[in-house]
Amino acid sequence: MPLFTGTQQQYYTNTLTFNGDGSATAFDLNTDANGAGFDPLPATIADFNVFFDGVEQSSTLYDATPYNAATGILTFDSAPANGVVITITQISVAEAFGGYQYITLQNAVNNFLFSYVGEGKIITKLKRADVLFHAQRCLQELSYDTLRSSKSQEVEVPPSLQVALPHDYVNYTKICYSDTEGVERILLPARKTSNPKSILQDGNYDYLFNNDGTLLESAESDTWAKYQANSGVSQNDSDIKYDSDDFDTAEGRRYGLEPEYAQTNGVFYIDNYRGRIHFSNTMSQKTVVIHYISDGVGTEEEKLIHKFAEEALYKWIAHAVLSVRQNIPEYVIQRFKKERYAAIRQAKLRLSNLKSEELAQVMRGKSKIIKH
Repeated sequence: MPLFTGTQQQYYTNTLTFNGDGSATAFDLNTDANGAGFDPLPATIADFNVFFDGVEQSSTLYDATPYNAATGILTFDSAPANGVVITITQISVAEAFGGYQYITLQNAVNNFLFSYVGEGKIITKLKRADVLFHAQRCLQELSYDTLRSSKSQEVEVPPSLQVALPHDYVNYTKICYSDTEGVERILLPARKTSNPKSILQDGNYDYLFNNDGTLLESAESDTWAKYQANSGVSQNDSDIKYDSDDFDTAEGRRYGLEPEYAQTNGVFYIDNYRGRIHFSNTMSQKTVVIHYISDGVGTEEEKLIHKFAEEALYKWIAHAVLSVRQNIPEYVIQRFKKERYAAIRQAKLRLSNLKSEELAQVMRGKSKIIKH
């Protein structure tokens, strides 16, 4: 059975093709003349367009008998003429190019059960639920440092200077703002401030409590409020003096400067307790890009494993299963542990995506003399 299902036409244009014979009025959107079908099926007739010999047709030609979304049967009011080429284009589903490089987690589990479990094999009996658990744990761990699991969100910072963390956020890789030319400028974390829990107190500085005896807290701490109120440095400001020769003298004011803070892009602070990102006041109403990593199991659609790491997944599951079983010789467990390590290392090398020509072009600039 081929791994690539459907046709190339369906992949590139998301279309199905039928041939009219002058008598047939019903057509199955699960299977066209080339054996391809829509997955998922359109929900309504508004989700697809119909063409006869390349000419788009009105939906009045197939509205007498309602389209059956459950079975995928489209019925025309009258049979298309003999020899006419019927093309149906799905317009409601987002394009999903490049999917051939991945294998779904369900298919990977099926492959593992077929190859590793059974009479005469290293694992004679195993529940599918156990395989799914270890497969998801493997996918989570590989997502952190092996797979291409980096995601991004582009948002505009509101006047409150607070942005919610992404729903599947685990950790950030970088946070930056997009300037007027679309170039991403790195933002650095604010290491000398935070947004601690602010306990409410009365006039005598005694703590205030709720009716259930828990401490009352302020929505935002005075520490972060003062930091945000600080004027900061605008991206357009310049605190530099120039001499008559237009050289930057800075008059010694850069002595002892920390490079981490020698920038005007702005800073941020991540409040993991409240699930928000706080930005400095210079970032108000600017577009920021949040690059972050997830664990790869947030939704069913993203439970994909790259084919370069498919073998690493199988070795991980095999080692995880054998390591918790009784009467398994230690040398067998150590063998699969080494194979797992080697497979993960191979996957990292493959997914590092180093190209010799690109690397050579970058290294050509390394021979330049750097003046201090």
